[in-house]
Amino acid sequence: MTVRAAWLLAGPPDGQTRTDTRLAPLGTFVPEGELTTRDGVIAGGAPLMATGAGAMQVQVGIGRALVQGTNAQGAYPVAVTVPETLTVGDGNAQYPRIDSIVLRIRDGLFDATGETAVAVELVEGKPEASPTEPLLPPSSLRLWSITVPAGASAGTGGINWQSALADRRRYTASYGGIIPRGWGTSFTGAYDGQFRDVGGVLERWDATAAKWTTYRPPRDVETISTGATAASGYGVTAFAARRVGGVCSFTVEVTRTGTKIDVPAGGNITDQNVAALPAGWRPAYDVEGAASDGYGDGGVRISTAGNVALRTWVPGGSIQSGRNIRISACYVL
Repeated sequence: MTVRAAWLLAGPPDGQTRTDTRLAPLGTFVPEGELTTRDGVIAGGAPLMATGAGAMQVQVGIGRALVQGTNAQGAYPVAVTVPETLTVGDGNAQYPRIDSIVLRIRDGLFDATGETAVAVELVEGKPEASPTEPLLPPSSLRLWSITVPAGASAGTGGINWQSALADRRRYTASYGGIIPRGWGTSFTGAYDGQFRDVGGVLERWDATAAKWTTYRPPRDVETISTGATAASGYGVTAFAARRVGGVCSFTVEVTRTGTKIDVPAGGNITDQNVAALPAGWRPAYDVEGAASDGYGDGGVRISTAGNVALRTWVPGGSIQSGRNIRISACYVL
């Protein structure tokens, strides 16, 4: 037996064995309702991959999946342990059609088949000028669809598998897991806080708004108000720094405690340290900042060592003793 299902009636020839139980995916999977489960393929490798195996034959590779029956039936874990080969019927003489490859459960306790079996099957579509995918029988999971051209047969060259196969595998995951991207991403979530991956974008189901929203994780925000130290001739009167996602902004206020400094006509000052930032809050490279005392303003340099140094001021102005200077900057840590 190469297609195995757990939770089918025990007994020969296709009842559940211990091997079936070990191979089939058991556990609680993503719910869709109070008693129903999101059926789908279990990701990992290239599960249940379809490839052409001949002019009119297709092969479905190994893999695992979950097939949901009715509410009363529950979900059936399935494992395909050996590749399955299916033969596609010849094309209609006039119109193309679309066939579907499915995993199908037959459970005579719940359906009219009178059987207890699981299989990889072809469901043949209706030939039409504009064909659509066929409706599926109960307890089936669509894996692939095949466009069968009008008149296709082994004698006419068969099917061009590269263009005929359409991937219809949708995926499921364990409860609380992130649903991988697959075919058919326009589905509603089952519970608030459910996650899915759509083309590399993580989305979260917002039950209140009844929609998927791009998930943006909370950014680490840190603040500090102590730790800045004054350089000789200055006193630190206030300090506040905040960093979000590795970007820091800070403000330090210093008071000139030494004598007045007269600024040359050119406005340049020999780098004069006024304060030092605490470790962990220093820039990754030297950056520029702004300074003002309410009467004049200038520029500062913040070094990787955390030194805050005045470099320019209002030409011909002065840095008065006892006057507060407010310095601010924003940079990458």
